[in-house]
Amino acid sequence: MTFRKPGWALVGAVLVASAVALLLFRGTPPSSPDSTDTVSAARQPTSSGVLVGTPSGASPSTEPTPAIEQLPMPGCWDGLRQLDKTATLDSLREALAVAVGNRDNLLAAYLQERLTELVGQDAGRALQVVEWAKQASPPQLGLYLDALKAAPAVHDAKVSEALLKLGEDKSLPLQNRSAALDALETQRRLSPGDLARLKAVALDETADSTAWVATRTLGRVMKEDFERTGTHAPYWKELLSIAGQSDDMAVRLLALEMPSYSNPLIGSESFDELKRILTTDRERDVREMAAFRLGVTREPEEALKIYEAAFEKEHDVCVRWAIFRFAVRAAGEQALPLLARLAAKDPRFQRDYAEFKQLYASGTVDFARIWLGKGEHHACLVEEGAPH
Repeated sequence: MTFRKPGWALVGAVLVASAVALLLFRGTPPSSPDSTDTVSAARQPTSSGVLVGTPSGASPSTEPTPAIEQLPMPGCWDGLRQLDKTATLDSLREALAVAVGNRDNLLAAYLQERLTELVGQDAGRALQVVEWAKQASPPQLGLYLDALKAAPAVHDAKVSEALLKLGEDKSLPLQNRSAALDALETQRRLSPGDLARLKAVALDETADSTAWVATRTLGRVMKEDFERTGTHAPYWKELLSIAGQSDDMAVRLLALEMPSYSNPLIGSESFDELKRILTTDRERDVREMAAFRLGVTREPEEALKIYEAAFEKEHDVCVRWAIFRFAVRAAGEQALPLLARLAAKDPRFQRDYAEFKQLYASGTVDFARIWLGKGEHHACLVEEGAPH
């Protein structure tokens, strides 16, 4: 839910509705000990002037609590108007700490947006948030860097360099390094030097989850750059290298998957490495993903040759099924002669060949429609749910 500075009457109405819905869902009476303790604890003001969860003008009551169920009123966030008018980085940081301490997710989300607005295009402010992130822990860590990721200043060269350095810093906790690299994913492009540095993190066996995030960031910036300029080759080159070199199966799999979000056509310059991964990777999932990646190509005839050679060496039925169906994706109806040969070698695919042949004979040509008309006979797509 997003809050803006104007329209505070609407905010109050929304909060009342939220409180009603929450009560109906949870069935928690307002007189429960937890709710009483929370309100009492939230009455202490901070130097930021924000009171969380205390109705404006409320005072302690000496009357006994009625023995009837009542709907609680939402807090008014006393002092938030003034904070909005005079917000500084420090006051927002303190207010965020209050919101987190009181587990007020709505207020925290609003303050995160205000932090994004305050940083704006100011690189100096953005660098200050990066400094906070070095020592922060969740949930503040995520609030800081998610706010920065959405601010225009994240595109400033000094800011992106600071985030990349934080992601590379082996003296920091992995969660801080990962959050910094995640904040880079909104970049419009990456220089060759930055690509090499992200790749180094992705291949670092000690980086664990940070290596996975580095790979994802590389792929997400590739999508952004490809959609704006049509550029994908420098990114895909590094992703393919990661897929072939990483010792982490999840990283290898992700490196091959990331082009799926922009679907650039793969050419012969990638075929040797894809063929090696398809025929030698020790993990079934990675070999399947290599077969998928090969299916989006501008040179389908060469792809079919690789598929046929890989099918001969492969013994896992699910990887063979991936080769079989993605050959269709690569070459369409032109793949039918290959499918006939593969089905002759492995009778488990005779029915698949017959169905593909019938679908093309009916005049269907689009792979998505072909797939919708195709039966599933190998129980290999339980987790995928789709042909990718």
